[in-house]
Amino acid sequence: MWYSMKLLGRCTMFALATTGVAKADVTTDAATQALLASAVQFEHAEGVPRDYQKAAAMYCEAAKRGSANAQFSLGWMYANGRGVVKSDAIASHLFSMASKQGHVAATSMMQFAPVSKAGDIPKCLTPEPAKLMAVVVPDSSFPAPAVYNNRDSRAIFQMVEKIAKKHDVDPQLVMAVIAVESGFNVNARSPKNAQGLMQLIPETAQRFNVKNTLDAEENIRGGIAYLKWLLAFFKGNVEMVAAAYNSGERTVERYRGIPPYPETQNYVRKIARLYQKTDHPYQSGLVKASPFLANRKPAVQ
Repeated sequence: MWYSMKLLGRCTMFALATTGVAKADVTTDAATQALLASAVQFEHAEGVPRDYQKAAAMYCEAAKRGSANAQFSLGWMYANGRGVVKSDAIASHLFSMASKQGHVAATSMMQFAPVSKAGDIPKCLTPEPAKLMAVVVPDSSFPAPAVYNNRDSRAIFQMVEKIAKKHDVDPQLVMAVIAVESGFNVNARSPKNAQGLMQLIPETAQRFNVKNTLDAEENIRGGIAYLKWLLAFFKGNVEMVAAAYNSGERTVERYRGIPPYPETQNYVRKIARLYQKTDHPYQSGLVKASPFLANRKPAVQ
């Protein structure tokens, strides 16, 4: 056990956890702070019977909400097999998440950590797949088949249609991306810190000037701008655009096609089921097209 209790006694660990508070946790909402406090109580039997499983579940929920302290504490539980199946790889991933938010103790622990991979993430932090259904809606303002899984999708479509038309992007492609990315959950967050309806990571949000990723209209505007850029970069090839939206355009270029990642391959299949066009018009002068698609015939412009 590389995070051995022999290396750090319980008191030392608790001191690290409390003195290594990340700045990000200072602004964590009250509900998350309360959840974290309850988890600590159950882990350390403070006024309640010790229950590692309950503590781990509470830490995970707080970690999902962005608490660096919870990410660190849950990592510690995975490192020691408390309430969860012991996993050094998952512990390393969680410590890395907390460290990126400035958590001092997590950063210290990284020197002992094995290198984590993308798949080293606890199941509790893995987003549940959106439960989608395709239905035919007779309303001509909401083209069929319309994909949605809650009553808010019509309001979202109105925003999508308005913004997408300004960028010459098919609203149905945007709706397919939103359905797969967030299931139309405005407040969706992923373990990789992707946020909002179109799951923009901080780098993409900054790249397309999105200040508040949890503002539905602003998030959609940024996501559509990114789709427009990808369509131009991959000359209207919808499969490549979908793969790049999931894994990044440079990854698609490196593999000269859909990367051999199960997550990305499944993502592309989901988009294809919801948006059955293989080509999409694009703005040819927006960006220099990817070299590996240089000889591809363009979509109708």
